[in-house]
Amino acid sequence: MAEFLEIVMIVSFGASWPLNVIKSYKARTAKGKSLGFLCLIFFGYIAGIASKFANESYMACIGEKWYVLSFYFLNLTMVGIDLLLYFRNRKLDKENNIS
Repeated sequence: MAEFLEIVMIVSFGASWPLNVIKSYKARTAKGKSLGFLCLIFFGYIAGIASKFANESYMACIGEKWYVLSFYFLNLTMVGIDLLLYFRNRKLDKENNIS
């Protein structure tokens, strides 16, 4: 049951990231984005992944529970893409003299 609830949490957090990435791509501006927030979320997912690798009981049955870790990696990827878009958009803001 604990793993199911963890998956629900990760899926709930991760459901908005693809939409956020699309919005960042289309907006072409970094206005309204927080680099600090994105970095905290990014490193939080790294910590979650590291905790799975450090958990001996989880690693003992990774063949059966790989899907939990896959959600962490998927969310990390989405946040990473959003981070890259932040820097692209910040560059576009500078080119367009938007502060």
